[in-house]
Amino acid sequence: MEAVLDVEQAEDHVGGICFKTGPPRRVGVELEWLVRDSTDPARPVPATRLDGVLDPLWTPGALPGGSRLTREPGGQLEVSAPPGDTLAECVELAATDLAVLRKSVAEEGVLLHGRGLDPEFAPPRVLTHPRYRAMEAYFDQSGPWGRTMMRATAAVQVSLDAGDESEGVTGYRHRWRLAHRLGPVLVAAFANSPLWRSRPTGWLSTRQRVWDRIDPGRTRPPPDGGDPRALWTRYALDAEVMCLRRDPPAAWTAPPRLTFRSWLGGRHGLRPPTRDDLDYHLSTLFPPVRPRGWLELRMIDAQAGDDWIAATAVAATLLNDPRAAESAWEATAALAGERGLWERAARQGPADPLLGPVVRGCVAAAEEALARTEPGGEPHRAVAAFHERYTARGRCPAHDRLDALRG
Repeated sequence: MEAVLDVEQAEDHVGGICFKTGPPRRVGVELEWLVRDSTDPARPVPATRLDGVLDPLWTPGALPGGSRLTREPGGQLEVSAPPGDTLAECVELAATDLAVLRKSVAEEGVLLHGRGLDPEFAPPRVLTHPRYRAMEAYFDQSGPWGRTMMRATAAVQVSLDAGDESEGVTGYRHRWRLAHRLGPVLVAAFANSPLWRSRPTGWLSTRQRVWDRIDPGRTRPPPDGGDPRALWTRYALDAEVMCLRRDPPAAWTAPPRLTFRSWLGGRHGLRPPTRDDLDYHLSTLFPPVRPRGWLELRMIDAQAGDDWIAATAVAATLLNDPRAAESAWEATAALAGERGLWERAARQGPADPLLGPVVRGCVAAAEEALARTEPGGEPHRAVAAFHERYTARGRCPAHDRLDALRG
């Protein structure tokens, strides 16, 4: 039987696994997609319609690039590519497996729809695992936003090495701070969810707005300042427990306002928590930058077509290329101390007077770095095209959605 934890052991465990240090090199990406009928994109696609073509792809190793295919609670499909030793390798692996998935669903007259939020409707929850029932019950206590997030949102999630022990641009402390400074910049640059139930919401990234309305103790960034390990450890232990795993048929719902720290303190008369319980609790925290040994950037809306390549390349280059990282740090200095940046990014995107110049400077820095390190490669071409079409003009993909709606 696994030994129970006390507070000190829990703090040591979180601090020991959240930042695995070493030279930053690898890049991974997870691509979430809404699914749509190819002849009528406004028509929902029942999950069972794809069972036949997807059954061979669920098995690990079934996709040639090594990606893992999973289904999200609302039926969204996610391709989780293995990390590449370079950005180009990451893009190649993900693109290879995405092509297989696209071809498979096309056989059933279905297409992968790249939007940060379902613009038409809120699909039903198709996953019945106790985790998702407990998650939905937990979010329902504070409004409808959790259900919307679970069932109707999609993202591009970029994973990068945490960094080394140095204090420079390759160090995990600097990379943690830079990732958070870049968060609103990436929201603004790639905002792609201006519609909900076929109407403009007044936000360019309504997905980010939805996330902002959910439990702030698990979805907003930790407070700034101090060592990232200590900040994240405090954040994790003070977050409320969402799922309390039990033997079937018992539900996994947790007592109200039970934080993991209070569980460690023996409150509510529950069994003492174990390290496995703590690891599971960490998997239910969803801040925009989540340390999982590496850094997982979770703030980018899903992109149409292959614009996910530009999003992945910009995020990875601004953190992994030392010169681009320095440029990004200098550009985001203009945002230091400003409040409400995540909200401004979601509402106005690159049209925001403060964020706009920073967005343009950061995307340009990524393009320049890629022109220097891998000129003409797929990531370079994608970023150059995205910059020309959107950021250089003060636009983001959401503007295309609004233009199409108007006419």
